Amino acid sequence: MNGGPSGFNNAPITRTFVIACCVFTIVFGIQGRSNKLGLSYQDIWKKLQLWKLIVSTFTFSSTPELMFGAYLLYYFRVFERQIGSNKYAVFVSFSIIVSSLLQLFGQAFLNDPTLSVLTSGPYGLIFSSFVPFYFDIPVSTRFRVNALSFSDKSFIYLAGLQLLLSSWKRSLVPGLCGILAGTLYRLNVLRIRRLKFPELIASFFSRLSLPSVGSASPAPPSRNGPSFAARQVEGNYRIQPDKPLFMPETTSMLLQIFFLSHKFINHIHRYSLCSSFELKMIG
Repeated sequence: MNGGPSGFNNAPITRTFVIACCVFTIVFGIQGRSNKLGLSYQDIWKKLQLWKLIVSTFTFSSTPELMFGAYLLYYFRVFERQIGSNKYAVFVSFSIIVSSLLQLFGQAFLNDPTLSVLTSGPYGLIFSSFVPFYFDIPVSTRFRVNALSFSDKSFIYLAGLQLLLSSWKRSLVPGLCGILAGTLYRLNVLRIRRLKFPELIASFFSRLSLPSVGSASPAPPSRNGPSFAARQVEGNYRIQPDKPLFMPETTSMLLQIFFLSHKFINHIHRYSLCSSFELKMIG
């Protein structure tokens, strides 16, 4: 399973999206506002704070979420190479718009106080991409670590699970809405997969994207890219089952990093709780 060469060659939409997420998350994180930018039914429909629809799409609420989210967005660039930047822009727009509407409708329907503000970030796009990832990316390598069986796709699923449960229900709802949006796109609802943006818009993102350092020159994108089910990738890239995403000898280290991240986050959480308790006792 291989998405082609490293870097953002033939993936200008992904490059722009990842850079925007990093910039927005850092800027609002420095201001201490990154955890207050999630979608809210009250803010959008009653206070008409429509700017949150854009800001919440590009801003992760914490650094760990940014790391996992940016990694998944970077890996899913394979789909932009596969169907072309123009159709991938339609996929991105459809995923974000539909998942955002589903999140707002879910808040209104569930009427749960804990869901008054959902977690921010491009959850709709990320988890929508898991639909073609599940159906169209083949398993190329299977291996065992102690008594557990893994494949080369397992680490993508583990990273997605970490992101899905990062804020419990506040991140679970956006993730599920993203999966539903990806399912609707795959079912070709309203013939969405036949739509294309004007070439002016597609070329705009291509100009925004600088060539990756040390990588080959990108091939010109095709005007009519294949569907997600196709195995031909634009620019002579192919999804190659004989090249695993993760080599087996590195699995133990990656597993340790994944589980240690959980312990580190839990340790920081306990430390912050103890510190706040001590401050209250002193006060």
